[in-house]
Amino acid sequence: MPRFFVSCVAALFLAAVPAHRAHAQAPARVQGTARATRKEQHPRIHAAIRELQAAKVELQKAPHDFGGHRVDAVQAVDKAIEQLRLALQYDKK
Repeated sequence: MPRFFVSCVAALFLAAVPAHRAHAQAPARVQGTARATRKEQHPRIHAAIRELQAAKVELQKAPHDFGGHRVDAVQAVDKAIEQLRLALQYDKK
């Protein structure tokens, strides 16, 4: 069963990233930092994190439990977000 959830998260990730290509490649709009003057590093990863967060909210607010898979799906989304954030932290080193 864990493979199912990993597959769902991977499919969500792959579906979300290309859909926001134009937005993801826009320069960062952070004011008051050096990042404001240059492009955001890894914009697709940041876009994927935002999409996963939105999917998590949608899962949590849904009126049904997706055949008993909602809790595991939310946990898989949390794990995916955590891994993406760790990957971004590693790149800063």
